[in-house]
Amino acid sequence: MTGLDLAAGAAGPVSQVGAGPVGLLTWLRSHRPSGTALAVAPFLAFVAVFLLWPTASVVVSALTPDGQPGFSAVLRAISGPYRSAFRNSLSLSATTAVVGGVLGLLLALAVRGMDRPRWLRPALDAWCSVASQLGGVPLAFAFVAALGTQGVVTKALAAMGIDIIGAGFSLSTLAGMAIVYLYFQVPLMFLVVMPAVSGLRDTWREAATLMGASPVRYWRTVAAPILAPSALGGMLLLFVNAFSAYATAYVLNASGQIVPLQIRFVLQGNVITGEQDLGYALVTWTIVVLLAGLGLMGLLQRRAARWSRG
Repeated sequence: MTGLDLAAGAAGPVSQVGAGPVGLLTWLRSHRPSGTALAVAPFLAFVAVFLLWPTASVVVSALTPDGQPGFSAVLRAISGPYRSAFRNSLSLSATTAVVGGVLGLLLALAVRGMDRPRWLRPALDAWCSVASQLGGVPLAFAFVAALGTQGVVTKALAAMGIDIIGAGFSLSTLAGMAIVYLYFQVPLMFLVVMPAVSGLRDTWREAATLMGASPVRYWRTVAAPILAPSALGGMLLLFVNAFSAYATAYVLNASGQIVPLQIRFVLQGNVITGEQDLGYALVTWTIVVLLAGLGLMGLLQRRAARWSRG
């Protein structure tokens, strides 16, 4: 084999369409990217730079404490006070996911098929779209102004003889934070589960009635199995949403024992220095929890898609 042969082989597909500028132009035209690929490319680049690369960097840093491979930081992140942080975050996320999921599902069932008043359904859709994304400092401030120690609702209840502060209620506790979280969890569940609820066909209920099935049996054997994948998937989404919430929890209780606040406490370095590996390990466990939730949600959505295709 001569050097010319090797050069021709290295040229690859270009050499197959002819030599020279004309052949190169022909090859470029035949292999130019599609419009879809060009449209998706910026998004993929954004995800790679701002999500995948930071995630990989954090995981590698967590598994190489002090520059040496090991699991000391990862194991420390789920022991001692940090275990309590994970326990509190899991409890808070599960509670708001279940309660918010049930309330959102009931709201979707209540407005299903509601035609009057005509403004109600568009107004509810608009409110849910806004409220599901309303978190952070504005939401926390709104609840402090309403249910804080000097809140408007707190004072109004006190004037009626109901002392919620004296009864031990506080927005900085897990119960208080759960109430705040429900403000965006319920609308989010409504938006997620409403397509599945709207997909329930009246002919299914009519057919069940003609076959002698009671309303309870219809919901138990027909409607509930159809709605279950979407409802459970929505609750998993709420769980992930609550587990990763940070700004709202920080305003309500900056020293709270939940995972996002512990990550900030460790990585900020104002009080604890040289604990970056522990912070990376906490983030790594958080990523594991979120990926597990998203994976299960994907499986449930795939199951729910069978009914929508039908």
